[in-house]
Amino acid sequence: MSQTVIGIIAGVLTSASMVPQFIKVLRERDAGNLSPLMLLVLICGVGLWTYYGFLKDELPIILSNGFSVLLNSGLLICYFLFRKKGKSRK
Repeated sequence: MSQTVIGIIAGVLTSASMVPQFIKVLRERDAGNLSPLMLLVLICGVGLWTYYGFLKDELPIILSNGFSVLLNSGLLICYFLFRKKGKSRK
C-alpha cells in the first residue's frame, strides 16, 4: 500500500471522528456539553496542519485537516447558536 493511500485513510478516519458529534449536536440542537476552548485549540492545530500540508504539497494532509477545520468550526458555531441562554457557565 502506498504512503499516500495510508495517509488518506488515516486522514479520513481521524477527520471523520467528529462527524457523529456534529450530527448529534445538529439533531438535538444542544451543544451544552461541548468545550469551546477545546474546539478553538483544535481548530488552530488542524489549521496549522493544513498550512503545513500546503507548504509540503501533501494532499492527504491538506484535505483531512482542511475538513477538520470546517467540521470543528461548524461545531463551534453550533456551540454559540444552541447554548442555553439561562444556564450558568462552567
